[in-house]
Amino acid sequence: MDYYGSSIGRLIESLSSLPGIGKKSAQRLAFHIAAMPEEQVKAIADSLVEARSNVHFCKHCCTLTDGDICPICQSSKRNHRQIMVVENSRDLAAYEKTGRYDGVYHVLHGAISPMTGVGPNDIKLKELLMRLQDEDGEASADEIIIATNSSVEGESTAMYIVKLVKTLELPIKVTRIATGVPVGGDIENIDEVTLERALKGRTEL
Repeated sequence: MDYYGSSIGRLIESLSSLPGIGKKSAQRLAFHIAAMPEEQVKAIADSLVEARSNVHFCKHCCTLTDGDICPICQSSKRNHRQIMVVENSRDLAAYEKTGRYDGVYHVLHGAISPMTGVGPNDIKLKELLMRLQDEDGEASADEIIIATNSSVEGESTAMYIVKLVKTLELPIKVTRIATGVPVGGDIENIDEVTLERALKGRTEL
C-alpha cells in the first residue's frame, strides 16, 4: 500500500538505493527533506548535480577531484617518489587523517574479484604502471606501499601488483602495510593510530 503518495515514495526509493542507507533511514531523510525550505532543497539538489558533473579522476593518482590534478598531487611538499596504493578515495582520506604520511597516492577504484567479475582491467592498474616509468624508461618512484584491504580481494590485488611491478625490472621497492590492520577490515573504518602503526610496520614484498 502507498502510504505517502508517489513523490515521497520515489524519494524514499531513491535514497534507499544509496550505500549504507536502509529503508528506515531513507524514510527519515525523505520526511526531513520534504519539510525543509524549498531553497535549501534546491541547494542540495544543485550541489549533487554539480558534483556529478565536475568531479572526475585526477590525471596522476586517479582519486576523485574537481580539477585536472588533485591538491595532493599538486603539492611540492609531498614525496612524489613514494606512492601508496589504496582501493578507493575513502581509504586515501583515512590515511590523510593520520597526518603521518607525506607521499602521494594511487587509487585503484576497486580490487580484483573474479567472483564478482572484476578483473585487472576493471581497476586503475594500467594507470599505476604508467606512473612508475618516465619517458626515458627510468623508475619514477622509489617505493610503492600497497595499502589494499586485508580481504581476499585486497590480498589478491596486492600480489598481482607485486608481479606487475617486478615485470618492469626497475629498482622500485614494494612494501605492504603491516598486520595492524585486522584481516577482513576496511581501511576507511580503522582508527588513525592503527593505520599509523600499519604504515610504520610495513614489510617489503
